[in-house]
Amino acid sequence: MTQTSENVTWLTQEAYNKLKAELEHLTGPARAEISAKIAAAREEGDLRENGGYHAAKEEQGKQELRVRQLTQLLENAKVGEAPAADGAVAPGMVVTIAFDGDEDDTLTFLLASREYASSDIETYSPQSPLGTGVIGHKVGEDAEYELPNGKKALVKILKAEPYEG
Repeated sequence: MTQTSENVTWLTQEAYNKLKAELEHLTGPARAEISAKIAAAREEGDLRENGGYHAAKEEQGKQELRVRQLTQLLENAKVGEAPAADGAVAPGMVVTIAFDGDEDDTLTFLLASREYASSDIETYSPQSPLGTGVIGHKVGEDAEYELPNGKKALVKILKAEPYEG
């Protein structure tokens, strides 16, 4: 779960440990493995037409990007408890909204960083238009957010509960 205000990201201890372990793997064993792949491909000869070399270099680039993302995320992380179950929408909560107050047209989503996106529940960032529109509102209140076309959309907060995932 995350709570982001500007560059600070709130993480549970479990999430922090998981991301830290991923970073340690990428900067240790995974980095050594990709270096070995590049060295082996380099020995095959002409680098201009060496598909294995180019694939390994591309993989290395993606891996180093992930290292930078994780480093930045963890440097700006605050480790703490889940948000309070007080009915107010906050990052780290599962929120159910009704579009235009129509309780037959609802959406339930996790309000959190993309680091927590899962196939179990749709995830919206606290910085997204919908996320910024609903944060701070309580169950039963109406909230407004801006659509990509510049128009405003109205939603009613039906539920806001801490994510248990």
